[in-house]
Amino acid sequence: MNRLVLNSESLNKVLEDKTISRQDVIDIYQNATKDPNELFSTAQNLREKFKKDTVTFSKKAFFNIVNLCKDTCSYCTYKAEPGEEKLSLMSKQQISELLQLAKKYRCVEALFVTGEQPEQRYQEARDWLKENGFSTTAEYLIHASELALENGLFPHTNAGNLNFEELRELKKTNVSMGVMLENISERLTQRDMPHYLAASKRPKARLEVLENSGKLGIPMTTGILVGIGETIEEIIDSILAIKQLHQKYGNIQEVILQNFQPKPDTKMKDSPSADENYFKTIVALSRIIMPEMNIQIPPNLSPKSYQSFLSVGINDWGGISPLTPDFVNPEFAWPEINKVDENSKNAGFNLKCRFPVYPEFFSFISKELRDKISIIEDKEGLVKEEYWR
Repeated sequence: MNRLVLNSESLNKVLEDKTISRQDVIDIYQNATKDPNELFSTAQNLREKFKKDTVTFSKKAFFNIVNLCKDTCSYCTYKAEPGEEKLSLMSKQQISELLQLAKKYRCVEALFVTGEQPEQRYQEARDWLKENGFSTTAEYLIHASELALENGLFPHTNAGNLNFEELRELKKTNVSMGVMLENISERLTQRDMPHYLAASKRPKARLEVLENSGKLGIPMTTGILVGIGETIEEIIDSILAIKQLHQKYGNIQEVILQNFQPKPDTKMKDSPSADENYFKTIVALSRIIMPEMNIQIPPNLSPKSYQSFLSVGINDWGGISPLTPDFVNPEFAWPEINKVDENSKNAGFNLKCRFPVYPEFFSFISKELRDKISIIEDKEGLVKEEYWR
């Protein structure tokens, strides 16, 4: 039997809610490199089946709490060194002021981002924490999360490899949290590879954080970075690893598929950005592997074509801010929410604002957090339109 027939059989199995093997996924990818239409069509059918014609986003303010970081990735410009102009060490006062401004802009999410355990490497980080009355970044994040809730915003923390106790404490104030797996490949951690000087990106370390989030029942956002020199098998294995964690704990609420974009002043500045057709194929494969998952791409990283990804299986745009830049990708401005709304409508989808936690994961959060959400929640578990528009 030829491979194209096998490909159709595998895709039909997915549509019939049957399990496909890793080799099936590889075969589907290889066939899609010649003609992706059948894969794209299947991914879209699955998206329609499980997510209907809604595409969601979270209206957020990005809090760049501290961008000192003990790791070095060859593609990252988020990390700052002491003395650099872009160094961010937010004071309690600055956090409070931005929360109040975010409320005026009708933001729903307070996204708290930090470098990886900066106090382990930098005296500047230890001094900054001490000045604000804390000994660890995690303690500071707990305080910032409490402030966010007091101001009517919902915290979502992305602070790298937090340990079990830190995750447990932050669960009390965060409706969801995030850590990118990026890729499960050990090869990408070897000398001259993107994660060589980033101990926290070792697959075992990242998987342990995701495993702990599962044990604690934290609604978790994770994802992969596409186009950093990985093989297709490494991509597929990374998505399968996320699927396996979700099957075990049921707490992976969303998978981000982020396309690599080269940045000036980095080791990978001359590497090409992720090829769009390759990226779309990965997006569609992710929907095939996890038919019911919430899958998003960041619209600012595909500024000319993000709406076309609605036809290959995504159902979410992630966080979009009307107020703060994307400090991780500062050269890519957020699109205006009105424009995203218009482009989504033109593609046949209704744009709706969600909380940092998806409705199907409300059962994971405390009654106290659930009650706060219910104040501005509509009948679908999304944000009332009059609140965010």
